[in-house]
Amino acid sequence: MKIVVMSDSHGSAGAVFRVIRKHTDADLFIHLGDGAIEVKAARGILGEDAHKLRSVRGNCDAPSDDVPLQMTIDLPYGHKILAAHGHAFQIKASTGTIRDEAHRLGCDILLYGHTHVRQNSWNDGLYIVNPGSLSHPRDGRPPGYAVISVSEKGILVSEMDL
Repeated sequence: MKIVVMSDSHGSAGAVFRVIRKHTDADLFIHLGDGAIEVKAARGILGEDAHKLRSVRGNCDAPSDDVPLQMTIDLPYGHKILAAHGHAFQIKASTGTIRDEAHRLGCDILLYGHTHVRQNSWNDGLYIVNPGSLSHPRDGRPPGYAVISVSEKGILVSEMDL
């Protein structure tokens, strides 16, 4: 299974479209917030595959009952994702609270955004991934996103430059 993860596009629909066009073979796209307008537009270009795009609400997105602050996604081979923008967990101070939530929910993959800084680590049985920002990275790196491959052999996280 191929999962493409992006975040913090902040109005850059073109960046979201480029990622989607580059990965037409993806099984799932996840947008981690601060890009609700782009997500809506991307669903339009995905057409009948719009169900492949899931998103959570970021702190800069307008409140919406149909876009959750966090979600869990069951994956093949017994894996499970917690996806959240992260602002509700104060992740700029620490990832401790959101990591605790991932463990509580039985997840082994944690996806978050908000900081605009990429992270790809393994800690206490948890893959922790922040794809960075598609439009305004704050880590001196190019705009980026992540690709996660899930197979019976395990999980592989790849950091990608836009």
